[in-house]
Amino acid sequence: MTLSDKLPSGRKPLAAPALARLLSDSALSRAALAACGFPVALSDASAKGRPLTYVNPAFEVFFGYRANEVLGRPVITLLFPEDEAAAGMFNEAPARLLMRARRKDGAAAEVELSIGMVHGVDGSLTHWVLAFADRGEIARMQEELRVLRAIAAAP
Repeated sequence: MTLSDKLPSGRKPLAAPALARLLSDSALSRAALAACGFPVALSDASAKGRPLTYVNPAFEVFFGYRANEVLGRPVITLLFPEDEAAAGMFNEAPARLLMRARRKDGAAAEVELSIGMVHGVDGSLTHWVLAFADRGEIARMQEELRVLRAIAAAP
């Protein structure tokens, strides 16, 4: 006789409620990251080169890479190849930094990079969370505003 045979009305037992809750929370977190309208990436903090382990759809659109093209690749050499100081960005975490990233097509992207940390149950650092905001649009809008003010001030 099995445990499920002992349950009324043939219901199956909750074999691992903690595991079920963990899987549900994980699915919820992935769905939330995927729904974000701004680029988000996760990087493995314990692996050499800090390779990307996750990118959301907004990352794919903004940088022009498909997830399968970037997963496993080091974030620094992929997005910040010309920036010698970029390797030190993780030393400043948590932080918000203004940086110049490179898109797949080679175009530069002025970004504000927010770096967060994820720790394991033992307290060790497991992942970096990288959230990107397009600062290029803000710079373009500031320039337009400057031009409009100059036009409005002209006699």
